[in-house]
Amino acid sequence: MSTGTAGRGTVAGQTIAGVDTTAGRRLPGPHAATLTALRGAGLDPADVVRVVRAALDEDFRYGADVTSAATVAGQTVTASVVAREAGVLAGGPVALAVLDLLPEYLGAGGAAPRVSVTLLAADGTRVTPGDPVLRVSGDAVAVLGAERTMLNFLTHLSGVATITRAWADAIAGTGAVVRDTRKTLPGLRVLQKYAVRCGGGENHRMGLGDAALVKDNHVAAAGGIGAAVRAVLASGRPGLVTEVECDTVGQVREALAAGARFILLDNMPVPVLREAVAAARAYDGVRLEASGGLRLANAREVSATGVDYLSVGGLTHSSAALDLGLDYGGSALADRRSWSRP
Repeated sequence: MSTGTAGRGTVAGQTIAGVDTTAGRRLPGPHAATLTALRGAGLDPADVVRVVRAALDEDFRYGADVTSAATVAGQTVTASVVAREAGVLAGGPVALAVLDLLPEYLGAGGAAPRVSVTLLAADGTRVTPGDPVLRVSGDAVAVLGAERTMLNFLTHLSGVATITRAWADAIAGTGAVVRDTRKTLPGLRVLQKYAVRCGGGENHRMGLGDAALVKDNHVAAAGGIGAAVRAVLASGRPGLVTEVECDTVGQVREALAAGARFILLDNMPVPVLREAVAAARAYDGVRLEASGGLRLANAREVSATGVDYLSVGGLTHSSAALDLGLDYGGSALADRRSWSRP
């Protein structure tokens, strides 16, 4: 990412995990404890740094926080991120990265502002209104500068985790698992798919190269499902997961006969799903994924047909943010306990 961002100077070249690869110059990166938390969550720190810096670049593109500099410079503050509604938490390690990287944006020269942060709840935890999930204390300008970016990540990712948990709970005990899709917000795929895992779901492929998915356009170009399946199986690397989208039971039979062992059952009514499942179970090792037209209200009925997965694009492209806010205390800002800046 090439940037010329006010607050941390011009960085010529891509910055990954605190290293400017063009100039060979180190920038402050996440602290060791944050790196441990990110890796423990299955997140690549370089991916998180890229996304967090992009978000901070937006807020500090035009310079430092002029309001905070004029009103709270020199003050300290203690604040907690508190749940306003019930849900599932996700994004704690990302919030740590926001606070670690923020000093780059607070101006050159002088000592970096001192801020300490403590995660009070683990990602994947169910929270209820009033539960504190994170506590931060230190320089008021730094805390206020991090507030919106930190909350943007926490509320969005927790929203994804919360709706995923609702789906996972709806199909619990059926043997089926809810999965996401590639219908993610640009730049946020890794984090959104992490949030799905926090909510009890599983990830579909991360990109176009880690698994094959034969869809209707591939079928049309290849001249049929059988031809498309055979082409992918012949050219793909050994062990490549190959899934085939089918709209009818006839297509399911054709895909299976061509060697497919992972079938996506697209927009099939429940009676047709049952017929497709019965046809597929005549083959060993077949996995089946229902997709299209799925709702929480019919999730359990669909799962009961015997499919292995429910594919739900709405987990990432349509989830509502979980309401979390930053409550202040122990400082001159204490009277703004429920205040969250736009």
